[in-house]
Amino acid sequence: MVQYLSAAVHDFGSTYLSDAFLTQKKLLRESINSDIEAEPLQPGGKMALAGIVVTTLVLLSASLMNWDLGLPTAIAGLSTTILVLIAGRKNPVAFARHISWSVIPLVAGLFVLVEAVQQTGIIDSLSQKLADEAHHATETTSWLAGLAVAFGSNLINNLPAGLIAGSTVSAIHLPEAVRSAILVGIDLGPNLSITGSLATILWLKELRKNGYDMSGWAFLKLGMVVMIPALIGALLALRF
Repeated sequence: MVQYLSAAVHDFGSTYLSDAFLTQKKLLRESINSDIEAEPLQPGGKMALAGIVVTTLVLLSASLMNWDLGLPTAIAGLSTTILVLIAGRKNPVAFARHISWSVIPLVAGLFVLVEAVQQTGIIDSLSQKLADEAHHATETTSWLAGLAVAFGSNLINNLPAGLIAGSTVSAIHLPEAVRSAILVGIDLGPNLSITGSLATILWLKELRKNGYDMSGWAFLKLGMVVMIPALIGALLALRF
């Protein structure tokens, strides 16, 4: 599997960089202001950095012990927030106003969607169908699974798509090529559209807060040029 993924990452990197250069070459050639005064990291920033490091260690430890990550993540995030507010002497009310509260019900809804899908028995049916097809036509199944997951991520977001794919794959034994194709699809697919990933939605909200705008159509046009060749190249690399 490591060999498959190494080849896929190498192929994806080359394709992604070339596509990014072709689509953004005008912007890349613009002059950049280099006369920027570097500001020292404030106490709040130092505390945030320490919180990120501690959170990483906590989540790695929880994963190692097979614990659910929800509660450790919540405790680590809340603790870091409190320490940052204290170290930076920030007003909690003003801080709370900058939180994207509308994203919370969105994420909650996505998890409800995943749980609803699991309760219907669709995942069991998908697992059985995928296992049958994978052992009869591994290469074809790899392509179909990778493409389906990649484009499906843009329909229902990569968070529920990844959870559904993970549940499906973990329930059965699949050839490494099929597993790798699904992983590639989950990783690259969300780069196609704004609805593909939660990170893109948060990124878009921050852009708009700072006076920039990126329409869904503009993002989709760029995503088609960048994501689709990278996805095909990565899936092709899994064959070698």
